[in-house]
Amino acid sequence: PMYFFLCHMSFADVCFSSVTAPQMISGFLVENNTISFAGCTGQLFGLHFFGCTEVFILTAMAYERYVAVCRPLRYPALMSRRLCGRMVGVSWAGGFLPATLQTLPTALLPFCGPNRVAHYFCDVHPLLHLACADTRAEGLAALANSGVISLSCFLILVTSYVVILVSLRGQTLAGWRKALSTCGSHITAVILSLGPSTFVYIRPSGDLSEDRSVALFYTLIAPMLNPFIYTLRNGEVRGAMRKLCRRKVGSGNGK
Repeated sequence: PMYFFLCHMSFADVCFSSVTAPQMISGFLVENNTISFAGCTGQLFGLHFFGCTEVFILTAMAYERYVAVCRPLRYPALMSRRLCGRMVGVSWAGGFLPATLQTLPTALLPFCGPNRVAHYFCDVHPLLHLACADTRAEGLAALANSGVISLSCFLILVTSYVVILVSLRGQTLAGWRKALSTCGSHITAVILSLGPSTFVYIRPSGDLSEDRSVALFYTLIAPMLNPFIYTLRNGEVRGAMRKLCRRKVGSGNGK
């Protein structure tokens, strides 16, 4: 089940990065910083669709980690193939609904003023700054949508790991190490993905320069690091990395 969830999260990561990275790279290389209104709207929808889907998959993985650590003997029965399929299906459907509710009101706003987006991708807050209308309702809707989803999922994930740590009381040191090695990669991915996105969407539209800097973490850096983070939990990969590092150190010392 863990690799089943990782497969879907990896696909969501690839799609999530593909929404923003190609446009940014073309802006650097070709100096073509223009995007059509339809492309901007599609980028906004794709960003929130794949982003919310990844958040929901991370939340489903937290339940899988809880069962693996706290209910290991019942793991095959609790994490059945049907349940895993339903959890992933709900995650994808759950990502579609907030993205639609986020994109439609923003796309229907009147844009009759400046057409320069103060960001490297089209997001809700930069587009609200371009609308020539009162956007306070749309800003509150974005806060209640993406902000509440990010914060609530983050709190659920933190609570799940508090429960896991409490259930480990009285365990041996080996049991603690095994549990932490099982959950460590997921905790790291949650902090890198949900921490910056929660900071951006939980507050009203403010300084876009701060949003640009923080958005780099959850749009580019976190999806890039996720394969590395989850690969290092494999003992064989860690052993191969140690051998590679020792070989490099040995060759550097002239051995």
